[in-house]
Amino acid sequence: MGATILFVAVLLAVSGLIFVQHRFPLEFREAHNVPIGVIYGALSVTFGVIIGFSAYLVLNKYTTSQTTVANEAGGVRALYHLAGQFPEPQRDRIQDLTVSYARAVVDEEWPLMEQGQPSPRAATLAQQITQSVNSFQPSTSAEQALFSQALERTYDLDQGRTLRLLYATSGLPPILWFVLGFLAVTVILLTYFLGMDSTLLHVLAVAVLTAGLTFTMFTTILLDQPFGGDTRVSPSAFEIVLTEIEGESQPES
Repeated sequence: MGATILFVAVLLAVSGLIFVQHRFPLEFREAHNVPIGVIYGALSVTFGVIIGFSAYLVLNKYTTSQTTVANEAGGVRALYHLAGQFPEPQRDRIQDLTVSYARAVVDEEWPLMEQGQPSPRAATLAQQITQSVNSFQPSTSAEQALFSQALERTYDLDQGRTLRLLYATSGLPPILWFVLGFLAVTVILLTYFLGMDSTLLHVLAVAVLTAGLTFTMFTTILLDQPFGGDTRVSPSAFEIVLTEIEGESQPES
């Protein structure tokens, strides 16, 4: 898809350049090189600053999403192991819920996040985990310490889930994409009216500029969707935890 968008953008830009070259003679375009160059430079710098700041934001969002997923999966592992120290029936109840939650996140919620939607089943399981931990009544100081740790892990799990879903549904403001798109198109259009003796060189310059701007915009858009597209964050952290805790839950033969 990315290659198709890049090809279409370059094709349209070059077609527009050829049209302008036929409508406006070289002498006319050369006479306006200086004022157009000044405007072109100012808009190029403006675009560069905004796209650079946007790229920083979305890259930070992408890496933070990866960290959030790893922390949430780690919270599932920690809570599962802590539940192993609980008395019955809370022990089996919490461990079963943590396994079911991790499985629901991988199998159901991850595909849904590509459309910016959560899994109702995963949400229900997360609530049940919290209720099960809160229902435990510690009777000794050791159980009280265990209960406090379980509450912390449950809070971390809920916070990780909330952040993950927030990153899956939110992005840069639409007005920012409009400004970036407007500036990119304007910069390309201004190059049409620069006078260059070599038509081939002019076409190559516009094609390279368009390809660079399109690739930059496309990459920024992909990174702004950390749970969608070909570069989405994978559920590998959850899959590793699932392999570990499901292996531990299997009875020894």
